[in-house]
Amino acid sequence: MSLPGNYADLEKSEEITPADVIENQKSECKLYRRRWFLLILFVVYSMSNAMQWIQYSIIANVVTKYYHVDSFAVDWTSMIYMITYIPLIFPASWLLDKLGIRIAVLLGAIGTCAGAWIKVFSIAPDRFWVTFIGQTVVAVSQTFVLSLPARVAAVWFGQNEVSSACSVGVFGNQLGVAVGFVVPPMLVPNSEDVRDVENGLKLMYYSVAVITTVILFLVILFFEDKPDLPPSPAQAAQKSGSDSNDFITSVRRLVTNKGYVLLLVSYGINVGVFYAISTLLNQVILIYYPGKEEDAGRIGLVIVLVGMLGSVFCGYILDKTRLFKETTLTVYAFSLLGMLAYTFTLNCGNIVIVYLTAALLGFFMTGYLPVGFELAAELTYPEPEGTSAGLINAGAQVFGITFTMMYGWLISKAGDFWANICLILMLLCGTTLTAFIPSDLRRQLASQST
Repeated sequence: MSLPGNYADLEKSEEITPADVIENQKSECKLYRRRWFLLILFVVYSMSNAMQWIQYSIIANVVTKYYHVDSFAVDWTSMIYMITYIPLIFPASWLLDKLGIRIAVLLGAIGTCAGAWIKVFSIAPDRFWVTFIGQTVVAVSQTFVLSLPARVAAVWFGQNEVSSACSVGVFGNQLGVAVGFVVPPMLVPNSEDVRDVENGLKLMYYSVAVITTVILFLVILFFEDKPDLPPSPAQAAQKSGSDSNDFITSVRRLVTNKGYVLLLVSYGINVGVFYAISTLLNQVILIYYPGKEEDAGRIGLVIVLVGMLGSVFCGYILDKTRLFKETTLTVYAFSLLGMLAYTFTLNCGNIVIVYLTAALLGFFMTGYLPVGFELAAELTYPEPEGTSAGLINAGAQVFGITFTMMYGWLISKAGDFWANICLILMLLCGTTLTAFIPSDLRRQLASQST
């Protein structure tokens, strides 16, 4: 058996372990200062895509009136993000593996910018189809966003900061969702005058188009694929075997990894519940607090902003403790408790209480996202992080579509209380599945073996 590069001296038997390669690579690792700039640029890029996900649903009552469509059509502007992701994540993950992070980010930035400009031409009551085309282009571009935080963190950051970097990467998506919750209700008034609504939509569309154009140019000029030297021994070992990695074989290994499959389902349940709540938040809040469209947006903002704190906090905890399984289970259980609190306070008559319980829900449910990515990377090492994260997100989209449609149907047929109870039961199932995930931390084991 022969080894590439500098590894020939390690050849002592028919099998070379990851620890052998890591030992040989230890002296060839380096951390680059520009990694933080690249991470911030990725956060801004991710934000520009995510802020368009919920921009219609959070002002659903205004959009239905202006474009003369029903609420189900508006719900589809959110669900199209989930539907396009499922089939496209496989070619997107393949492109990420073959062409690298820079090309993937560049494709995503081009699509996000193009979709935003298409929406500019949808300012007329009979052009909902145009705005939906633009939304679809942005949704397709999401396939080059969601699965990248874990990959960017692993390629650029050291083993003692990779979880924190991943949480910051996820932070960008959450920040975008926060902007999508709060800005549209501020820019687009719920007015009986069509011209007021039209001017608000025009301001929103042009603002997003200009922002995404600036970000596209920044990506073209500054975003890099990978450093000259790997940042950690684990990444060095993974890099040394990357030439022989086959995408289909990698996917096959992932779907036969029992711990990973359990995580895929439990992660999908958690994120699917979050998608359902976010998509229909405007409709649910207006049931109890009529005329409070801006409050609905602010509650969504609170969910995401507090969730960002949860993400960073959980990433820090993972880097300090390395308790991946225990942290995941704890955060999941508190997501369940947060959903219970949110459900039983919606009808309390005091919207301040709803803000508080939504914050509790957001801290744990949104904070769970990077925890799931990092546990997936641990369970599946040395498989590419982009592939493992991509499959997890694909599962989340399936659950997101299913739960959003189910949630909307139950609200119309049985009321929001029983719809929320159904989501609580789903989270209970997810918590149970998480408890059965084995603590098989392969990446940690590979690093510690040195």
